[in-house]
This record gives sequence, C-alpha cells and structure tokens, in this order.
Amino acid sequence: MLISRTAKFIRLPAPLLIAALLLGFLRGDDAGNWPTFRGQGAAGVAEGMGWPDKWDAATGEGIRFSVEIPGLAHSSPVIWGERLFITTALSSEADASFKPGLYGSGEASGDRSVHEWQILCMDRKDGRILWKKTATKGSPQDKRHIKSTYANSTPATDGEHVVVMFGSEGLFAYTVRGEFLWKKDLGRMDVGAYDLPSYEWGTASSPIIHDGKVIVQCDQQKGSFLLAADLKTGKTVWTTPRDELPSWGTPTIYPGKDRAELITNGSNFIRGYNPATGEELWRLGGSSKITAPTPVFAEGLIIVASGRGPERPVFAIRPGANGDITLRNGETSNQFVAWSKTRRGGYMPTPLIYRSEVYVLNNDGILACFDLKTGTEHYVERVPHRSFGFSASPVAADGKIYLSGEDGLVFVLQAGTALKLLATNAIGEPLMATPALSHGTIYFRGSRHLFAVGK
Repeated sequence: MLISRTAKFIRLPAPLLIAALLLGFLRGDDAGNWPTFRGQGAAGVAEGMGWPDKWDAATGEGIRFSVEIPGLAHSSPVIWGERLFITTALSSEADASFKPGLYGSGEASGDRSVHEWQILCMDRKDGRILWKKTATKGSPQDKRHIKSTYANSTPATDGEHVVVMFGSEGLFAYTVRGEFLWKKDLGRMDVGAYDLPSYEWGTASSPIIHDGKVIVQCDQQKGSFLLAADLKTGKTVWTTPRDELPSWGTPTIYPGKDRAELITNGSNFIRGYNPATGEELWRLGGSSKITAPTPVFAEGLIIVASGRGPERPVFAIRPGANGDITLRNGETSNQFVAWSKTRRGGYMPTPLIYRSEVYVLNNDGILACFDLKTGTEHYVERVPHRSFGFSASPVAADGKIYLSGEDGLVFVLQAGTALKLLATNAIGEPLMATPALSHGTIYFRGSRHLFAVGK
C-alpha cells in the first residue's frame, strides 16, 4: 500500500516569502522535505528537529533502520512527505565496485556489462520499499571513473513528480506513485578529463525543478548545453549552448527579489541565466579547469567554489549583474564580486553557508571557515580524519556540522569561528553521497546500505 503525501506548507505573502528566502530563514523545509541535491537550494541546512550527534552502526545505537540497496551509486536520497527516493545502477558483474580514497589516478572502470538503472521509493520512517522501477537496461554508453558509479546524479521531486538523470542513458520522470511519465534522450555525454579526452569519468550533475520545468546542466568535451524541459511532458522548453569544459556541479536557482537567476559553475565561466528563457545574464571568469561544487546562496550572496589547482577559487557574488563581471588582475572584489579567495576552494564537496559563515571542505579534509559578508578567514584546519578523505558535501542542523568521510566515519563539528570536534561516529562502510535531513533523521547512503540515524 502506498503512503499518501502529507506535506504541509507555510503560506506567506510573496514579499515576505522572498525576504525569508534571501535571509536564509527557509533553508530547511518546515514540512521535512528535502527535494533535491542537498535540499532546497542545495543549502544543506535543517533546523529545530532534535538532530543526533552520537551513534554507532555496529551496536545499533542511534540507528533507526538500515536497508540494503543493491547496486552501486553515489546519488543522495531525496524526500517529500512520507516518501524517500533513491537511485542505483545494478551491474551484471557480481564483484562490481568502486575505489574510494585520496589518489590521483584518472583511469576508468572496466565494467561495461549490462546494467539496470533503477529508482526506488521508500517509506522514510521505516525504510520499506513502496515501489521500484527500472528506468532502462543495457550496456553503459560510457565508461566511469574507478571512484565513480553509473548513478551519481541525485533525483529531484516536487511532491508530485520525481525526475532522475542517468547521464547518457537519459532523463526520466515518474509520478511519486511510480507511474512512468516520460523519457528524454540527452545524447551521449562525454564527460572526463579536459586535458585527456580519452579518459571518461561519467556524469554527476543532478536535475533541478523550477517553475514547472526540469533543468539540467550537461557540460562535456564538446557540445555542452543547458536544457529546460516541461515537467509534465518532457517537451523541451529551451536549450542554451555552452562553451564549457566537462563539469559535475548541479545548477542552482537564486530566487531574487527582482529576478530569479539560474547559477552554473563552470571552468571557463561561472554564469547566471534567466531560468525562464535560458538567456545568459552574466559571467565570471577565474574558475578551476575542473568544477564539481554546486553554487549556494544565503543573505543576498551567492558562493561558488572549485578546487582544481592552481586557482582553487571561492567567489562571493552579488545577484543582479549583467555582462562580464570577471575580476581584473590584482582585484579581489568589484561591484558584483563581494570578495574572493584563491587556493581555498574545495575539489568535490559543495560549500556550506550556515549562520552567516561559509565552510569550504576539500577532499583531503582541510576545512576553511569565512565570514559570509566580508570573507574574513576564521580558520583553515584539517579535520582529524583517518585516511580516505571526503567526497560528500557538509550539511548542518541545530548548530552542528556533519562531515561524511569516505572511510565510513561522520565527524560532527560545532558551528562557529573555531574548529571544534564534538563527536566521531562510525557508519561502517564508505560514505560517498551527501546525506539528507528530514524530521530529525539523517539519511546516510553508504556503499551498500541506506542508514537512518536519529536520537
């Protein structure tokens, strides 16, 4: 029996709603919804629901449930009402695996066997599978990095629809009850090392839903583009070509008072677009040659970072720009760049804005904290991790910051201008996916299981 949707909404007058969004008051959904990668606006923040700080999967302490998820995937769970959605790719090879850790190899996995790309709908309270669908089946069109999987993109939902992206295998839409709606062929996406085109690493950018449209960022070796499709029918609304290198970040909608802006991270330029038409509004140069973090925003500033050397920039961007806002040589700010840093950006994890501070985590466990408004650097320190490093992005709740390590440890830090470790908790298997937060429960996707952690 399927669980009915029980989401609740706070109804505010439009000006108050926009103000609340800009100030960051609604970063966590009061209904417990977590509809896309790292929640609404990719903010990664939820408040006021009694979040845990200590647990142990080996003893069961603090574990509300764990459910085995077959296959391999680095996609995160998303949640609406009582439903949790998660994707996976099932290989025909019994020993299919990925290789976590800090290493520089760019080689691809040799697994090109027949796969099933699946979406699962689960009860968020007890982990029961409500329905499961195979979106497509066949041999992958692309290779994947040995650290990657064939299901890296996180689904998106609006409480009525759920959209999943499987790279070259296509874009798929279902109702939240599991009824197939449409499939869209995005073409073969050649995504890999910009300077070694023979390498193929696979896609990771996730779809977002905005104003009745699904928007995807498809940056690749040749023919990069943005695309908006009608959420109900899959029909293309607009397509915008991009002169871009391969990238892995998810686009973000900034809900401005005067206009919404679709923000994309990219190697040639960070860009803002009109989400209704796909028209480019502004661009900012100076990024890394490899970009994976997703743009985030709060309190009237947009933070975009990337971690490939030598640039490794962090930019704090004011909305409302037009044209080229690239900094001149020697500049660290201008009319639309409030502040910037070099050699501070994270390679994989998306930055976190929390209580007027910006936290930037790098793969090697170096965490930097900056004042959101001024860029003042509070600290740059190493999280006391063991060995494997970090791919998942940080999330925050009730004054605590959660960092999921690839070695299966979750580090709980006290938010603030000094690095203070509160607890180190074991999940027991590699953690590559960013967790989801809902109703006081943190959902960690491990390499083989989904864990629900709460008090």
